[in-house]
Amino acid sequence: MVKHFKIVFLILGVSLVGLQAAMADPAQWKKEGWDKTDFSKSIIDFGQIFSGGPPKDGIPSLDDPKFHRVNDEKDLGPDEPVIGLEINGDARGYPVRILMWHEIVNDTVGGVPVAVTYCPLCNTSIVFKRELDGRLLDFGTTGKLRFSDLVMYDRQTESWWQQFTGKAIVGQMTGKVLTPVPSRLESFAQFKKRFPNGKVLAVDKRFDRSYGLNPYVNYDSSKAPFLYRGDMPEGIPPMARVVAFKSEGEFYAVSLALLREMGSMTMGQVRLQWRKGQNSALDSSMIKKGRDVGNVIVQKMVSDMAIDIRYEVTFAFAFHAFHPERPIKTSR
Repeated sequence: MVKHFKIVFLILGVSLVGLQAAMADPAQWKKEGWDKTDFSKSIIDFGQIFSGGPPKDGIPSLDDPKFHRVNDEKDLGPDEPVIGLEINGDARGYPVRILMWHEIVNDTVGGVPVAVTYCPLCNTSIVFKRELDGRLLDFGTTGKLRFSDLVMYDRQTESWWQQFTGKAIVGQMTGKVLTPVPSRLESFAQFKKRFPNGKVLAVDKRFDRSYGLNPYVNYDSSKAPFLYRGDMPEGIPPMARVVAFKSEGEFYAVSLALLREMGSMTMGQVRLQWRKGQNSALDSSMIKKGRDVGNVIVQKMVSDMAIDIRYEVTFAFAFHAFHPERPIKTSR
């Protein structure tokens, strides 16, 4: 059902723009199960919200995740992407082949409650701390999109949160911002090399999903994003991948094609590196056969030590949508 929703809406998305905008109405949303959400509090135009197809929790988060040792993983191809996370010596890999169908994993890693999130329409993989102002939150999917990006909700207040920014945009928590945790979008082989004793998220057999398949075939080579209404970036195709990061209070983005050409580059105190050997999750119908988009490492030099910082390998349109004032570096 979820797969069919995604494919149908992907095909019909352009013609549905006007319809979805017309349905951006809190009164209608309350009828859809959002009666606990305080729509009197918001920092966005409700007309920016679109239905992605599935209803509330129609894409189910994983709330009791199970893991096995990296050496016991039999299904992942060596170049398949995983979200690699290490906190206090606890290393875990979250395969995109699973996140594609669940988008959120509520977990505790190294004693720290986190939400591991992935939005396929923006290709954004971001980890957030789930504790905020002394309160423990857990997250689910709203089935809504804003700027073609996942809109999450917390089950404690049913406020809506923008995945790309980690900011609450509707409801009681409006204006609050989740703390991001550095992670890597890397190949399974790279994760396994870094953490030979690490753990990998296992398939939850309670769900019947086509793990390993990509329901967005050729999405990352399409001309335009899904259900997006907004300005496009200049000087770069909207679906081109960019490496986005924050340094000294400012957001930056570099074309992945440029980083791939250079191999490595330094911007201020931040060093970016590219190495081959990671499949695109949004290319071939089988993720393990996706074209090579490479591995990216983004680190900051602190007292002669290279420290991982938060980054995303996202699409140019998404970075521009949330940071329209910031240029995207496309040349040396």
